[in-house]
Amino acid sequence: MAEEESATPHWLFGDQLGHHFLDPARGGPHRDAPLLMIEARGVLRRRRFHRAKAHLVLSAMRHRAAELGDRVRYVKADTYREGLREAVGDGPVTVCHPTSHAARALVGTLPSVRVLPARGFLVTHDEFRKWADDRGTKHLRQEDFYRWVRETHDLLMEGDRPAGGRWNLDHDNREPPPRGAHDLGVPAPYRPRESDIDAEVRADLDRWSRDGDVEFVGEDAPRRFPATRREALAALRRFTDHRLATFGAHEDAMLTGDPTMSHSLLSSSLNLGLLDPAECVERAEARWRSGDAPLNSVEGFVRQIAGWREFVWHVYWYFGDRYRDGNALGHRAPLPGWFTELSPEGTDANCLSHVLEQVRSTGWTHHIPRLMILGSFALQRGWEPRAVTDWFHRSFVDGYDWVMVPNVVGMSQYADGGRMTTKPYTSGGAYINRMSDLCSPCRYKPSVRVGEDACPFTAGYWNLLHRHRDRFEHNARMTRAVRGLDRLTDLDALLEQERDRRDGET
Repeated sequence: MAEEESATPHWLFGDQLGHHFLDPARGGPHRDAPLLMIEARGVLRRRRFHRAKAHLVLSAMRHRAAELGDRVRYVKADTYREGLREAVGDGPVTVCHPTSHAARALVGTLPSVRVLPARGFLVTHDEFRKWADDRGTKHLRQEDFYRWVRETHDLLMEGDRPAGGRWNLDHDNREPPPRGAHDLGVPAPYRPRESDIDAEVRADLDRWSRDGDVEFVGEDAPRRFPATRREALAALRRFTDHRLATFGAHEDAMLTGDPTMSHSLLSSSLNLGLLDPAECVERAEARWRSGDAPLNSVEGFVRQIAGWREFVWHVYWYFGDRYRDGNALGHRAPLPGWFTELSPEGTDANCLSHVLEQVRSTGWTHHIPRLMILGSFALQRGWEPRAVTDWFHRSFVDGYDWVMVPNVVGMSQYADGGRMTTKPYTSGGAYINRMSDLCSPCRYKPSVRVGEDACPFTAGYWNLLHRHRDRFEHNARMTRAVRGLDRLTDLDALLEQERDRRDGET
């Protein structure tokens, strides 16, 4: 049996690139098993992915294959099925649990493939299912889950109590940017150096584009994110040693001249499997215990990984593939062309233009521009949530199906009707003005609802509340906001303005 296992090839998907996917002691394949990687170009044909994302994934796969040397067979094919047939024929193969419903369905149709447990997360599917089933409710709350993970994994705990006496220090992490500052003045994030493999990837992408074989959106600047385990560890050290201490207070703030602020930029490395979440949170906790980082910064970072990232992964599988079709608010409007093309000149709203430019040039923004500018605008305009989900999936270097379906359907667009979050995440221009320096140069005024200077976020916020008043007024966290509609003396004019406003005019 041991000889049979050692001879069975193991298939590595392009987001299973870390050492922990090959550890036999942690559910991986036999230590002597030959390895298979398949670069399926058909994946890039099906969607117009951001070019920087395509570059990062192919670079990471090819770098990993080079590291593995003769142990791996690297197959370039049109589809996974073709690549698997070329590599092993009808022979047996193992694979770690894939990260999307489509990939899981694919391997489920291949009788020769044996699926091993999922890797790259703190909580197993069975553990989450038991936790969720024990809740006895159709509503799941991330905060409850986060506390449970902290307790069961002994993260930031002092005995049976949370470090510092509070589970969540989010209240301490909502500071606006320093007044008059152009940037936070913190050390820059880690930047990798490109290799010959990157040059090869870029040449391939250029050729495929010229031949009309594959179409991309966005720019492929010099690679900004790690493509190897070594680079990912360097990025983790850079963050925890030089940026973590200043992360917490301003994690929700935005500055025109500082797109990264003190954020870790580790999401793409985690989602490629180059980093294990356990090593990230443990290293951060060690910085707090040594007195090198304050608790609010460390707790905020731990909550992002052990709380939100973990929760999103499990919600994706627990609610099933039909969850992506949620549209509780009945939003049907199509995304305008300037948005899908990442064209910042398509809008006069400075915040939206600025963030779209950032996505176009890098394939990344931190979570507040994603949620409170891009996602909030889509929600207010009533864009079809499945199309918004697809846009986020394609446009971000760290965007994967399991990431974007819960984040967009459940949180950003409230399309699940509250199964995952207690209220829609949207606001008027006042929030953006308080948390950024993006409003002062804008032609619109965040306090104005109606007229030529009306902020599209402020007007859009009230229009959204009015449009769904019957639903929102029964939500305890929305009641007060909905009642504010009754105090608007210009509501009729606002509604007429929003009916006439075209997406391209904002």
